Amino acid sequence: MRMRTIYFDNNATTRVADEVLEEMKPFFCKLYGNPSSMHTFGGQTSRHISKAREQVANLLGCDPSEIIFTSGGTESDNAAIRGAVAAAPNKRKVITSRVEHPAVLSVCREVENHGYTVVELGVDKSGRLDIGELEERLDDDTAMVTIMYANNETGVIFPIEKVAELVGSRGVVFHTDAVQAVGKISMNLSKSGIDLLSLSGHKLHAPKGVGALYVRKGTRIAPFMLGGHQESGRRAGTENVPGIVGLGKACELAAGHIEEENTKVKYLRDKLEDALLAKCADSRLNGDKKNRLPNTSNISFEFIEGEAILLLLDKFGICASSGSACTSGSLEPSHVMRAMGVPFTAAHGSIRFSLSRYNTEEEVDYTIAKMPQIVNQLRELSPFVAK
Repeated sequence: MRMRTIYFDNNATTRVADEVLEEMKPFFCKLYGNPSSMHTFGGQTSRHISKAREQVANLLGCDPSEIIFTSGGTESDNAAIRGAVAAAPNKRKVITSRVEHPAVLSVCREVENHGYTVVELGVDKSGRLDIGELEERLDDDTAMVTIMYANNETGVIFPIEKVAELVGSRGVVFHTDAVQAVGKISMNLSKSGIDLLSLSGHKLHAPKGVGALYVRKGTRIAPFMLGGHQESGRRAGTENVPGIVGLGKACELAAGHIEEENTKVKYLRDKLEDALLAKCADSRLNGDKKNRLPNTSNISFEFIEGEAILLLLDKFGICASSGSACTSGSLEPSHVMRAMGVPFTAAHGSIRFSLSRYNTEEEVDYTIAKMPQIVNQLRELSPFVAK
């Protein structure tokens, strides 16, 4: 008999919503034409791309013309950073934070290899950004600033509107990686100073391999993908029509579930978190308890290894993470935990639980029952715990 799966790793990826899958199906075998074709069969798919663009724009509170479809968050981040830097060739500084996703930090470090100065802003022990440091480091040589909307490991939400206002007042382009935030908290980019925003479909119940980049009207960026005329010449390549249609539908659904994310999902997250902190000795919450995404909890269980916890959780059919899915293969503590100054004995035992609207209270109760057993079992084997 196959064990049921309890999935608490939604910041890594999400299941595709049933409604999204149904919306996509016709575009694989029936409406499979190329949107750029002159004939009606191919060209008819263009209106479905336009509809999806409107659905994404409605979720973000912006104009559909400001949406560029991409292959996902990583491409969107690359396009934003490289494009903004290329559009300001006389400026040689990029400002980011130490806790960004690798899709941002890796690009910034590559830019640094080409002679740019890259400033990585620090965070405090709760993972909160130091805006004062940003203000100090902004100058006339700054080509762009890229700061995430919410951290993928801790869920901590940064004061993005304040950052956008500060950066905009200096005439500098501002990009935010909002991959974890889109669909979980409300946004209205039409009333925001954000110039560029990245999102990824597979974080909000759309398929993998599709995403979008918001480019505010008037923001200058050089194209990242060159070739054909697609996306108004801003991103070449034949459109991933099924994926784009799926992303549009997922954004439409997300818009209708924002309240549920901030009530039901948050309730389940808090119940799980409070119980584990109470039942597991030497455990601590990583991040700002109040100002974070409603679905994310990062807890350190001191003196034991996160990887060992995950292996035992997996035996009970429970899926969680020891950090970002893009870095969890490393044996080193995550760069986010290090930037927050989490003690070594706790950083190695950090576990991220990230929920979705598909999780149930029964699943939370089951995990609450199993987790203390796992922690106690591993503590018995730990050489760091006094026997």
